[in-house]
Amino acid sequence: MQDVLISPPLWQYAVLFNRFNYPFELEKDLQLRGYHTLQGSFPYYPKSMKCYLSQTPDRVPAERHQTGHLKKFYLLNAASLLPVLALELSDGENVLDLCAAPGGKSVALLQCAHPGYLLCNEYDSLRVRWLRQTLESFIPQPLINVIKVSELDGRDIGDAQPETFDKVLVDAPCSNDRSWLLSSDSQKAAWRIHQRSSLPVLQGDLLRSGIQALRPGGILVYSTCTLSKAENQDVITYCP
Repeated sequence: MQDVLISPPLWQYAVLFNRFNYPFELEKDLQLRGYHTLQGSFPYYPKSMKCYLSQTPDRVPAERHQTGHLKKFYLLNAASLLPVLALELSDGENVLDLCAAPGGKSVALLQCAHPGYLLCNEYDSLRVRWLRQTLESFIPQPLINVIKVSELDGRDIGDAQPETFDKVLVDAPCSNDRSWLLSSDSQKAAWRIHQRSSLPVLQGDLLRSGIQALRPGGILVYSTCTLSKAENQDVITYCP
């Protein structure tokens, strides 16, 4: 695990295809280069989602954003798909992505199924612009009509929309091990360590809000990109 965290060549860069502008030529190229699909690797894996990754260090160049043009693929770490798959999304469900920016998991959700309603929430105004651009780049206009982007404090959504959503994703802000392990900025590293003592309070509040927003019998997934027990198991254990 330590090697994966500190060595960029060992990161699993994955290529998530956009089913709304399917990259047939790229698929052939990736297959020739030894990429393999994740399809069939998990109990829930919809046929509409197609993701390729390589077992050797390799990365496909990212596409540039062009207004009015749908991108054909999204680059991400394959592990980022796990929270999305755990939701087991079906067509017509109401879905909340509580901390949605930069938008990769929202895009992945829409590769799984056509929701009846998808609320993508992000509190940070700068990240909201990034989120809107991501959605514009990957989602066709007819489907955009069932998506709403909000800029609310995620801690308030549960009170504002109780028992509203069939599926809720709480991909909470976290101390992000990889970003500070690779930083040469000692002040930034110290700040990340400080966050490990303060973030669990916020994470717990977001989780409680997500639970409030979830309808009875629905599914909620809480996820982070840190190995910190205080930000993962402890948040879940101590969240009433």
